[in-house]
Amino acid sequence: MYRRFERAMNGIHRRSSSAKTLARSAVFRRYYKPSAGFRPPESGTTNTRVLLTLTGVAFALLALVSPLRSEDELQKRATWQLPAPAEVKAAIEPWLATQKLDTATQSQLDALWAEDPLPAVGADLLDRLAETIALADPATRELVAMCRGSSPPLVPPSFDVLQDAARAPLVRNNLRLLLGRWLAQHAMYDEALEQLHELQPAEVVDPASLLFFRAVCHHRLLHKEPCLTALSQLMENQGKIPRRFEVLAELMEADLKPLKTDSLDEIARLMDDVERRLGLGRAGKRVRTQEDDVIAKLDKMIEELEKQAQQQQASASSQGGQQAPQPMQDSQPGGGSGPGEVDQRRTGVQSGWGNLPPKQREEALQQISKGLPSHYRDVIEEYFRKMAREGGS
Repeated sequence: MYRRFERAMNGIHRRSSSAKTLARSAVFRRYYKPSAGFRPPESGTTNTRVLLTLTGVAFALLALVSPLRSEDELQKRATWQLPAPAEVKAAIEPWLATQKLDTATQSQLDALWAEDPLPAVGADLLDRLAETIALADPATRELVAMCRGSSPPLVPPSFDVLQDAARAPLVRNNLRLLLGRWLAQHAMYDEALEQLHELQPAEVVDPASLLFFRAVCHHRLLHKEPCLTALSQLMENQGKIPRRFEVLAELMEADLKPLKTDSLDEIARLMDDVERRLGLGRAGKRVRTQEDDVIAKLDKMIEELEKQAQQQQASASSQGGQQAPQPMQDSQPGGGSGPGEVDQRRTGVQSGWGNLPPKQREEALQQISKGLPSHYRDVIEEYFRKMAREGGS
């Protein structure tokens, strides 16, 4: 028993500052020497009972401190934090104090922030802040109203308020986040990144939305490394951000990680992006360059496939010692040597074979020619016409 006890004490001595504190006590020093190990006391003494009691306390301290230490370490690894609603309210009040507000507007603002409890979700806080800014600053109302709409213009307007250095950073940064989020929701990823890429999580009231929509834009534009970086930063606060952000972040990461340059998957995504841009009325130099890039990647892939086919054919010829047979070309007669005579049979003459109504004949043609090259349709139609003539004679 004492040997097990000694090993436990040695472990506590190495791992816990609480155990080191206990080791400095007079009772503990009497029986424990780091150089000589544990020296058992005489059984039945009061000091033995005291020592065992102190040991139990040390184990209890370790059990309490370890979970707290793990949570602290996770908290330290997060480079950003979600602001509390009370912090947002406290941040907006000094700015409101500098605005010239009439009595009616002040009453609206008081009612807006008097709700108890305040919204705990970051997106709701951002919307509440945007409404506050629009009430207090008339120059921002057009931007906020546009971001509440459902049909964006083909060319989003520019807003001088976003570049006005005289306005508070709290106003400019959060309006940029509001606009960037709205643009990303309407598939305008390039324009959204222009608003989002310079913002920092500590500068906005909804850092989770900032990182999430930044990752969405990079994902849709095939910016692999920036997307993975944004997703990693977003997931630092896993469990605190909205659940839908967590699920979609995991899906985007799993989707983008295996993507390889010049792969067929990448080419298909580039073609989808070209289609998206054209749908938004974007047909400028950037789209033409991307189209040329897609064609170049396809040419490269076809060339590589042709080389592989030639190498496989050469390898098969060298191994077999003779030329491999070639498949028969389309629409060419085979080299058969038979007489070509078949038994004449009357197949369905009495049932009007080939004399189908136009609608049924078209349906039959579609079913028969389904999956075949288009030029086979003419051959099938000619066959039906011949059968109709033979049936009528």
